[in-house]
Amino acid sequence: MSLINELLKATSLDHAGILSESEIYNTREFYPTAIPMMNVALSADPMGGVSSGLTAWCGPSRHFKSLFCLISAKAYLDAHEDGILIFFDSEFGTPPSYFEAAGIDPKRVLHVPITTYEDLKFDIAKKLDMIKRGDKVFIIIDSLGNLASKKEAADALKENSAADMTRAKENKSLFRIVTPHLRLKNISMHVVQHTYDTMEMYSRKVVSGGQGTLLSADNVFILGRQQDKDGTELNGYNFIINVEKSRYVKEKSKIPITVGFAGGIKRWSGLLDLAVDAGMVAKISTQSYNKIDLETGELIEDVKYKRKEIEYDSKLWLEMLAEPKFVDFIKNKYAVAHGKLLEDDEEFPEIDVQDE
Repeated sequence: MSLINELLKATSLDHAGILSESEIYNTREFYPTAIPMMNVALSADPMGGVSSGLTAWCGPSRHFKSLFCLISAKAYLDAHEDGILIFFDSEFGTPPSYFEAAGIDPKRVLHVPITTYEDLKFDIAKKLDMIKRGDKVFIIIDSLGNLASKKEAADALKENSAADMTRAKENKSLFRIVTPHLRLKNISMHVVQHTYDTMEMYSRKVVSGGQGTLLSADNVFILGRQQDKDGTELNGYNFIINVEKSRYVKEKSKIPITVGFAGGIKRWSGLLDLAVDAGMVAKISTQSYNKIDLETGELIEDVKYKRKEIEYDSKLWLEMLAEPKFVDFIKNKYAVAHGKLLEDDEEFPEIDVQDE
């Protein structure tokens, strides 16, 4: 191993090291949000959560994208009393009251208005150059989907309606500059992106702005939503986090988060159906459930729930999440497997090659 140590001494680049001792990979931390299934989306672990790197929240308008970013930032800032949030803002739809509602002190937020991709790229490059590893910084860009390029803005002043072909290039350029800093300096950056429907027969959602976000991101989530109704009355929405790309979660996973008009986010969203699948809660009827004794496998008759009650029962879910069986079931369902790159196989038979 002397050669590798000699080469390490000759390296002039910061953070170089033996892979098994790498500070880049071996010091990564996760900061849990208050919502277990959101933690699952971010890390495949209900007790995991936000980490360094790039996460994109993508979807149409009014799909909770900005608030998912704020909830993530809250988890990070709660873990670091000296942490700050840099909020690059092109939509101006997130007033101080939204930060306060998410539990974020606006005094810890640096608000940076932006109008073009170039404004964002130049300013964020300067800030990332100033930030050192060990500084506690969370970055939100809200949103990339609403940013024009300088060419597009200049063309508008000239009344030139030609299509802008530079925006996708600027998107890639932005993330080529930003991405190395995020991991090297342990920075978490969450961005809001828009989506559009393809023109295929079976239309699908595609992230707008080019491939830069998709290529650089650790997580790309495309958000959908369904109405949450009680009869004909609309109570809120069931948001579906569709995992388009992830370093941790199986792609195409669908993770539900329910948000009510009255009570906000249902903290225990999505856990009930998982508990049924895990054999820890039994579904007796459409709206009735019983807890299962894990030692005997029998129903606990005096522990019955209605669906509306069980979804708000913090005591039950804290007990369930303390059960390794339940946590392991969730991880096994969602986590990307890390096994051998090649499957074991029988040895190839020897082939007798004869000269013709």
